[in-house]
Amino acid sequence: MAKKNNAPVYLVALVLFLGGLGYLLYSGLGENTSYFLNVSEALAMKPADLTKARLFGTVAASGIQRPQDAMGVTFTLVDKDQAAKTIRVDFKGAVPDTFKPGAEVIVEGGVNPASGDFAANTLMTKCPSKYQKENRG
Repeated sequence: MAKKNNAPVYLVALVLFLGGLGYLLYSGLGENTSYFLNVSEALAMKPADLTKARLFGTVAASGIQRPQDAMGVTFTLVDKDQAAKTIRVDFKGAVPDTFKPGAEVIVEGGVNPASGDFAANTLMTKCPSKYQKENRG
């Protein structure tokens, strides 16, 4: 009995597998990736490149404005290392209870080309008490 050569079948299966894997990686990474930047890094980039980004910084002590008839907040985000670098953030949505001046926050969104402000669709605050080191004796 002669042995069959199955190499072409394995080659086609390998090409289909790698093509499917490549498509899944491309489609998954392309839609869900965004820059994670501090304020000074964001200011160094072109606004057109900041259509989808996460910014990290501290809420400025002044300039917090809350609309009377809607949810959301507009505030100034300050770079953690360079206090002179700031960006104005406009967030529309439920504001976390821990949001206050001096709080460290992460906002996700993009730069509004009309106003130049960062239009955030997500606002997360860091709760310092949950991240303090415990004294273990």
